[in-house]
Amino acid sequence: MKKLLSLLALMGLLSFTPVNGAITQEASAGIKIAIIDINVILRDAAAFKSIRQQIGAYRDTFQNEIQTEEETLRKGNQELARQRTLLSAEVFAEKRQEFEAKVVTVQRLVQQRKQNLDKSQAEAMGQIQDVLNVIVTAISEEQNISLILRKDQTILATAPLQITNLVLERLDAKMPTIVVSDPSK
Repeated sequence: MKKLLSLLALMGLLSFTPVNGAITQEASAGIKIAIIDINVILRDAAAFKSIRQQIGAYRDTFQNEIQTEEETLRKGNQELARQRTLLSAEVFAEKRQEFEAKVVTVQRLVQQRKQNLDKSQAEAMGQIQDVLNVIVTAISEEQNISLILRKDQTILATAPLQITNLVLERLDAKMPTIVVSDPSK
């Protein structure tokens, strides 16, 4: 029992003994951390701005085409409603089916255009992501950085840890613009 109490007392004393600063510095000397703010890069990089501009232009074009199709459908529906009293039930049912088939075709067109737009955007974003990975890897090797964290995943980071502006400058220099593939093809 005395041995147990002696052992507990010794452990208690050791837990309050300060750790040698040189030991902790040696352990942490091999780790260099950096912080990158992905949101700033997404917002401010020239290539991402280029993607937003091009996708917006394609979206506007598609929206105009879809509005034209919708207007044609509205007119067709109004004409069908006007002819309802003039046509026999069988002829009206046939015309109604034709109209509904046109509606389904336009709905498919809208879905296809949206998918194509999303695909073109994802391809362009992937190209930028590849270049961004190369840049971040090069910076980490140049500065001997062991760990890079996203700013939105950290609570506190001092300015010297930030590499966002350096990454942004290199990305803009390497890829000032990008061509988004035409989603209508």
